[in-house]
Amino acid sequence: MPLAPATPTGHDELAELVHGRCDAPFLDQLRSALSADDASITPDPAGRGDHVRRRLHGLAVGLPTARELLRTPERLAALHAWTAVAEPALCMTAVNHYLLCLGSMAQLAPDHEALKDQFTALESGRAKGAYLITEVGRANSHLATRTLAEFDPDTREFVLHTPDPGAAKFSGVGALGLPQTAVALARLVVAGTDHGVFGFVVDLGDEHGLLPGVEVSSVLELGALPLDYAQVRFHHVRLPFERWLRDSAGIRDDGAFHDPLGSTDLRLRRTLCVGQTLWGALPAAAAALARQSAVLALRYARGRRSQGRLAPGAPLLTYRTQQYAVLGAFADAFALTCAADRARAAWAACLAPGAEGDGGADGMAFGPWAAVSRPLAGYKAHTVRAAARIVADCRSHCGFSGHLDVNRLAAYQGFLDAFDTAGGDSRLIFFDLGRARCEEAEPDHPDAPPADPEPGPGWWPAVARAHERRLAALLRRRAGGPGHDDLGTWNPLLAQAGELGEVHAARLAADDVRDTVAAVRDPALRDLLGALATLHGLRDAQRWAGSLLTAGTLQPQQVRALPPHVDRLCDALLPRLPLLEQAFAYPQRIVRAPLGAADYNHALADSLSWSHGGRT
Repeated sequence: MPLAPATPTGHDELAELVHGRCDAPFLDQLRSALSADDASITPDPAGRGDHVRRRLHGLAVGLPTARELLRTPERLAALHAWTAVAEPALCMTAVNHYLLCLGSMAQLAPDHEALKDQFTALESGRAKGAYLITEVGRANSHLATRTLAEFDPDTREFVLHTPDPGAAKFSGVGALGLPQTAVALARLVVAGTDHGVFGFVVDLGDEHGLLPGVEVSSVLELGALPLDYAQVRFHHVRLPFERWLRDSAGIRDDGAFHDPLGSTDLRLRRTLCVGQTLWGALPAAAAALARQSAVLALRYARGRRSQGRLAPGAPLLTYRTQQYAVLGAFADAFALTCAADRARAAWAACLAPGAEGDGGADGMAFGPWAAVSRPLAGYKAHTVRAAARIVADCRSHCGFSGHLDVNRLAAYQGFLDAFDTAGGDSRLIFFDLGRARCEEAEPDHPDAPPADPEPGPGWWPAVARAHERRLAALLRRRAGGPGHDDLGTWNPLLAQAGELGEVHAARLAADDVRDTVAAVRDPALRDLLGALATLHGLRDAQRWAGSLLTAGTLQPQQVRALPPHVDRLCDALLPRLPLLEQAFAYPQRIVRAPLGAADYNHALADSLSWSHGGRT
């Protein structure tokens, strides 16, 4: 099945798909800001905090303000995609600074002028933003925040306090001597009554050190994603009234609290609305890391020559297993790109006036995330896990070179592994998605899947939908029908609920791939991306083979028929790899990995310092 070469129009359309219709001038600004001469792939741990602050400052002065970016999902998603590829630790810092800290302030502060000094310091890059939500002493602390913010009616201030060591917060705030401002989540207490969890803006320190009442531990090292992580405690820190991110709530002059939302669960859901921003942008970063990993694996496989006796001197890409890995990585990265585009669109819809969350407070069985936005939480969990799998496979097929820090893949893996739990634990998200999906009313007899694996972009979405419905029906029977919300019911079913949630998210992504291909205007590009989409679907079916066979969604002979189709698609796609490589690759000046250079061996040697022996 030979594929026709894409036209110049098709090239432009492919670039648009990859970068999410972000405007070219902004991408130029981003490229310039991330090409700083002082950038280092492996900064000295002693200067790590200052290095990240300088890089963050470079973004702040080179790009539009945070509040402008927060109104333009395409730009904010591109910012995090490019920073993830350039330096994953910087991207994690940007997530906390832009999406969570400034995002919370922008969405939940009713009067921005009252926080003018904090906005100015953060948006100019003079201060680094942090987000303090996780508490170290309890699992899933987000549903039972114990940090307190007690209202003092005499001064109309809030007293922020950590009641015991288990309520200490955890985040990347260990670099002392740098101005840092955090949004800290705390339980608001007014006249002895708990009114739910809100965000509070608190200055942690300035260039002279920590501010009074703030206690930060020594740094907890995490080599996979090197930042200055530490625990944070508050000791009766007094905050002015305007530091309360109160949204629509308030406290009258007589000390009476009022909140139109009416419940602490709905207030928690609203306080965590910043999750929609995170989940709208994070899939773009995951897809970018997957695409760049595929490019690095391709360049390695094309340039590395094997001395195996079957074909001495043949490039690794000659071998079928290497083709499976490289072409599979391109196919799966393309699928993540489609899902990221849909997540970005869903996030943009959340920004519309009057838009509400699409989860429901009843989704808070295992975590709060699905209650904030069921589809966006699903996109976050799916894209991060899938991208981590892609990067791991690329690392494995690059041998020793794939594990060297200088070649980036290890850092990409660390970033994605960190976000499996950060930003909403993916496992808990899948539990809640599966439970919610089980509660939906459906026909007793789900539709049958396609009879045979006919190659095409629509085959896998149809199979995934049929499988999702079968798993939902099976779980519904095991749970005893809707309305059972006790631990005794769900504890034995957690694995099945998680499986259903994961399949549900994978089906959403499969639909996105199919719809993206169908909307491509250039016929030759549509054929190329259709082949890529089909390869992704067949690989997903192979990955889910055990589950598909157990549920009876596919039969053994159908699974056995998949490999020949994969082989034919690999043969068709191999000649089109240069076009895909050009579209997927980020500039080498941004990536700065020897593995991405035209001559890897020379690039690696040039990145090293050398000692020379000799006698005088």
